[in-house]
Amino acid sequence: MTRTSTCALDCPDACSVLVDIDENGNAVKLRGNPDHPVTQGFLCAKVTRYLDRQYHKDRLLHPLKRTGPKGSGQFARISWDEALDTIAARFSALAAEPESILPYSYAGTMGFLQGSSMDRRFFHRLGASRLDRTVCSSTAGAAQGRTLGARYGTEPEQFADAKLILLWGANTLATNVHLWPFLVEARRRGARLYAIDPVRHKTAALADRHYAVNPGSDHALALGLIHVILRDRLENRAYIDAHTTGIAEIERAAREYTPERAAALTGIAAADIETLAREYAATRPAVIKLGLGPQRSERGGAAISSIATLPALTGSWRERGGGLQLSTSGAFAVDRAALEMPELQKRSPLGREARMINMIRLGRALVDPAGAEVPVKALFVYNANPAAIAPDQGRVLEGLAREDLFTVVAEQMPTDTAAFADIVLPATTFLEHTDLYFAYGHYYIQLARPAVAPAGEARPNTGIFRDLAARMGLDDPCFRDSDDDMIDQALASGHPFLKGITRTGLEQNHFQRLNLSAPGEPFQPFANGGFFGKPDGKCDLASAAVAYQPPRESRLGDEALRSRYPLELLSPKNHHSLNSTFGYRDSTNEETAIVHVNRADADARGIHHGDAVRLFNDRGSLILRAEVDGVVQTGVVSAPAVRWPGRAPDNRNVNALVSDALTDIGNGPVFYSCLVQLEKCGD
Repeated sequence: MTRTSTCALDCPDACSVLVDIDENGNAVKLRGNPDHPVTQGFLCAKVTRYLDRQYHKDRLLHPLKRTGPKGSGQFARISWDEALDTIAARFSALAAEPESILPYSYAGTMGFLQGSSMDRRFFHRLGASRLDRTVCSSTAGAAQGRTLGARYGTEPEQFADAKLILLWGANTLATNVHLWPFLVEARRRGARLYAIDPVRHKTAALADRHYAVNPGSDHALALGLIHVILRDRLENRAYIDAHTTGIAEIERAAREYTPERAAALTGIAAADIETLAREYAATRPAVIKLGLGPQRSERGGAAISSIATLPALTGSWRERGGGLQLSTSGAFAVDRAALEMPELQKRSPLGREARMINMIRLGRALVDPAGAEVPVKALFVYNANPAAIAPDQGRVLEGLAREDLFTVVAEQMPTDTAAFADIVLPATTFLEHTDLYFAYGHYYIQLARPAVAPAGEARPNTGIFRDLAARMGLDDPCFRDSDDDMIDQALASGHPFLKGITRTGLEQNHFQRLNLSAPGEPFQPFANGGFFGKPDGKCDLASAAVAYQPPRESRLGDEALRSRYPLELLSPKNHHSLNSTFGYRDSTNEETAIVHVNRADADARGIHHGDAVRLFNDRGSLILRAEVDGVVQTGVVSAPAVRWPGRAPDNRNVNALVSDALTDIGNGPVFYSCLVQLEKCGD
């Protein structure tokens, strides 16, 4: 028997998955759905092996109660009744200060239901603190919205028609592999493929040209390209006049970023900047795949905005196969308010919106709540692993170790965060529950039903929060909504992109392209203006008219800091995992136990390939193994993320070195603005 599901993990591709089921009802093989236009019959190497998680010997199967010190991972099995009663009692005791309760979740699932529906209703009704979910893409989303007004982009299928493709901060083979066949087809037709990235990763190594830009200097490079395009009159004035505002502002801002100045800031030769700008402006169609790497810097918002202006300056939005793709998620215009019901906050004990806490600063909120009128006394973690993924890791772990902090973790595996829990709840995998899925790399909405029965006593998030609401006497009718009720509510947004898309139709077909254009016609949202999500329907070029400022923690930043910590640390995604999801795998642990070092930096420190090294700054340190290779340039080190701290010899991963500073736009993290020093460990 074969059933159809959808990969729920945090990836642009949102693959349609075929699940082979044996006579005992167990899944025995996962395959990519050949009928899905983007999945095209294959899965990434990470998810092909997902059944090792589904049936792993360490899978959490029953509710647990802590019996040992926090962080020890010592638990005893309890019933669901005891677990829910304990949580309800502790939360009820905090009813007078509901903002002392903090939910912590992110994209452990990309499903609408299990990610942001009944859980939000529950915490809104309690009056719990709201979480500013910023750890991944908030900077890019805010910047894209500021410039383009909407999170739309070029369809992946159209990349096959491009003649020039710029992969800017995008390691496609690791993080977006289903775009790769379209790039291969474009190259077969004669297209050129260039990678702009500080790291020579697998994708960059296969490109026709790799531009090794200095970390955090993408904004300067974009301004240098804009300078050449406008100086040499290579822009599309007809498109600019009809569909943009702010050309005078961006022209003034880019004037001083000559190729020579941009070269000094970016590390890319002036002649190469000249050539790239002219080639990009002259080649039709040209498309940019903009990854999330450039936004993970102190000035990441400015970088995203400036790069996003390029297709408007050249008019490449008008062409099939032209434009830019950063995220397509804005097209999935479901009724999020109906799912999350923020109006329930008015019925909470607060009677108003609760305070907002940025998830980047979890350590600060738990350890140093200076100025906070209400300290965090209870934490509910689901769809996330903050002990591994949050910056300022030292303080995060210190906060999780508080004996007075009541912590609940809903999980599938015994993560580092789960080890600090007072109550652990076993959660279902995407193969075991119902959900409605969006994508941020294509335009197909999908519905998945359970392919297998839940393992042990695992329950879906929607069921957990329904049960908790009942235990706490929350009698609002919305807590009795079934998963199907919520799917219907989400799809009933009235948005034209969802016209005719129903639960019944998705039951039959599993996936459906959003109603973006006439059948068979490409979706070109900005070809003729209007789709720019602004009152005037135009692209705001002035949003990028900001002077470039090097990050404080960079080679051109704070001189005193750089004298102590001269290396720029990057922590890009690894090839064997999705964030920390597969951290239990030996292959993931092996890949995240290394640091790539340039030969010159290694020689200066007496470091040889394979040596144990200590990477450190004022915030912390960790032990890794040196890979002395050609992956990074001089002055840069790269340690792939995200290792499970508990698997490291010093119980730390690279996030122990990253600050909880925020980006210029969107209050996002600065994972890639981090200065460190490196030394060889003693023999």
